[in-house]
Amino acid sequence: MSATFLGMPGNFPKNSQKAVQDSQLRYNLRKATHTIRGKRAGVVGELPDWTELRAAGKAIKDHTLRNLDRYLVQLEQAVQDAGGTVHWARDAAEANHIVTGLVKATGEREVVKVKSMATQEIELNQALAAEGITAYETDLAELIVQLGDDFPSHILVPAIHRNRSEIREIFLEKMPKTPEGLTDDPPALAEAARLHLRERFLRSKVAISGANFMVAETGTLVVLESEGNGRMCLTLPETLISVVGIEKLLPTWRDLEVFLQLLPRSSTGERMNPYTSMWTGAVEGQDFHLVLLDNGRTGVLADEVGRQALRCIRCSACLNVCPVYERAGGHAYGSVYPGPIGAILTPQLRGMGSELDASLPYASSLCGACYDVCPVAIDIPEVLVDLRAKAPHAAAEKAGMKVAGWILDDHRRLAAAQRLASKARGLVPKKRLPGPLSAWTDTRDVPEIPEESFRDWWERNERA
Repeated sequence: MSATFLGMPGNFPKNSQKAVQDSQLRYNLRKATHTIRGKRAGVVGELPDWTELRAAGKAIKDHTLRNLDRYLVQLEQAVQDAGGTVHWARDAAEANHIVTGLVKATGEREVVKVKSMATQEIELNQALAAEGITAYETDLAELIVQLGDDFPSHILVPAIHRNRSEIREIFLEKMPKTPEGLTDDPPALAEAARLHLRERFLRSKVAISGANFMVAETGTLVVLESEGNGRMCLTLPETLISVVGIEKLLPTWRDLEVFLQLLPRSSTGERMNPYTSMWTGAVEGQDFHLVLLDNGRTGVLADEVGRQALRCIRCSACLNVCPVYERAGGHAYGSVYPGPIGAILTPQLRGMGSELDASLPYASSLCGACYDVCPVAIDIPEVLVDLRAKAPHAAAEKAGMKVAGWILDDHRRLAAAQRLASKARGLVPKKRLPGPLSAWTDTRDVPEIPEESFRDWWERNERA
C-alpha cells in the first residue's frame, strides 16, 4: 500500500468532484471537523494572551528558519554528545536507504512505527517492504488506515473519513484475533486495538518514529500524543530510529514552552496533550538514530513567500475550518499533507510538474479562515496566490491574460473595449460560454453586459 499519493491520476477538481458525491464521507467529515473546531475555540478563548502567544510562535519559527544551518549543526552535536547517531538525508531515496540499512543491520524483519508523517511522505513502508521488512503502524487512526488498505485523509485524525461501523468491519476482516462479538462502541474498538498492539510492542526490537519538535540546545526530541502508544513505541524497542524534517527544530527549551501551549489547543482542542514524551540521545541503553530529512525543504526555504509554510507544526486547525476540505476530504489532495497547508506545502516539496500538484494551489476559496486559526500565523491565502502565479498555464490562457493586461494598462483602450462589448452584447450566450471558457460557466452565471459602460453613462449625464 502506498502511504502517499505520488502518481495519483487526475487533479484536485476531478478528485473532489467524485468525493462530494459521497454523502457518508461528507457527513463523517462535517461531524468530526465541527467537533474539533468547537473544542479548539473553547480552549483558545480561555487564554487572554492567545494573540501574543501566536505571535511568539511565529517569531520563534521565523528566527529558527533564518538560522537553520547553525541550529542544525548545534542539534547534531548535542545528539552525538548524548550517545545518539545523526544521519543527513537530502531526499526520500537517501532517507529510505539509511533507514532500511539500519533495520537490516539489527537482523530484524519487523518494526513498529508511530507519529511520523515524514515517513509517509517518503514512502518508507514501501521501501522497507521491498527489503522484506514489515512496518506496523501503532497510532490507532494509522492502524485503521493500514488495516483498511487505505490512505490517510487528515493530519491529526488520518481515519477521519471512517465512521465507527466502518472501523468495526475493518477490524473484523483484517485484524488478527479480534474479540468475539466486537461491537462498534468506541471503547470496545479501542480495547481490541490495544490488545492487538500490545503484542506488537512486546515482541518488536526496532521502532521508527517522527517528532513534533527537536531542541537544538539539548538534542532533545519531543512527541505529543493522546493514546500512549507512542510512549510504548519509543521506550520498549532496543533500537529507535527517528525520521524528522529539518524544519521541526527549535533553538531552546524556553521556546518549546510556547509550542506546548499552542499545539494541543490548536490540534485536539485540549489544554494539554495526555502524553508528552521527550528523549535525548541514547537513553537506558537504547541504540538511537536521528535521520534529518530535507526532501525539498531547503528549496522551500529559499522562497521568500512560500517559506512560511515551514512554520507549520502539523496541528490541522486549518483543515478543520476549511470549507473546501470539509466537502472534498483529504484524499482529493493526493498527498499525505491534505487541506490548506497541503495545498501550499505539497506543490513546494514536490514541484508543480504533475497535473495534480499544479492544481493544488487552486484547492481553496481564499476565504482566509485557515490564516485566522493558524497558531503560527502562516498566511496560507498569500502563498496560494503566489503559487497560482507560478503554476503552469495553457498558451491560450497566457495569451488572454497578456491581452487583458494590455487593455487594462490604458484607460482609452479599456473604454474602447467596453464600448465594443456593449455593442456585441447580443452575441454573448446567456447560459454557457463556448470553447475553453465553458468550464467557467459550469459553476457561474454569465454576467449580463450593460448597454453602456459607467464611463459613457457618466460623460453623457455630465454633458446633460
